[in-house]
Amino acid sequence: MKTKTLWSVAAGVGLLLGTQAALAAAPDTTEGQTKFYTCVGCHGIKGYSNAFPTYAVPKLGGQHADYVVAALKAYQSGGRKHGSMEGNSSGWSEDDFKAIAAYVAKFRSINEENPITGNPAAGKSKAETCGACHGEDGNSADASNPRLAGQYESYLIKALEDYKSGVRKNAIMNGMAAGLSAEDIKDISAYYASQKKGLTVVQD
Repeated sequence: MKTKTLWSVAAGVGLLLGTQAALAAAPDTTEGQTKFYTCVGCHGIKGYSNAFPTYAVPKLGGQHADYVVAALKAYQSGGRKHGSMEGNSSGWSEDDFKAIAAYVAKFRSINEENPITGNPAAGKSKAETCGACHGEDGNSADASNPRLAGQYESYLIKALEDYKSGVRKNAIMNGMAAGLSAEDIKDISAYYASQKKGLTVVQD
């Protein structure tokens, strides 16, 4: 009986320590909000556009935290090219990235409207092969693949064009985009942009 009690106490202590360790390791969203101040001037304004070439600055609210960290690290290393993003990420640590990512990931939209110029119905059938990684409706379950649902159409078009031209490097995406026509890119982007329960602008 005494042995059983000791085992129960030990198990309880182990569970408590494990919980405390997990809480200690979890990124601080309050810190992330503070660090996000350098990002809010572009990512916190609905419909805000990149100056040249012109496309909507991507929505980050509700994006997978792991993917946000990976994207920031890519800008920091030069794997992704964008003057402002390379500059903003240059002085941050991985812990900074994780705090920012945890903060933006907690936001989620239900019915945010997007401007659509392509054909979402045509895009749905053209996007069938994309669903394996990004989810049928663009809400991927895999945190290493970005959510696309509710993202701005013009940003998705720009991303696909960059994958097709090789400006943005990713072996899978470069191969997937290679065979897409301009119309395909526009329709696929329209399909994901039209999806609900997706990404949103970070406004707290």
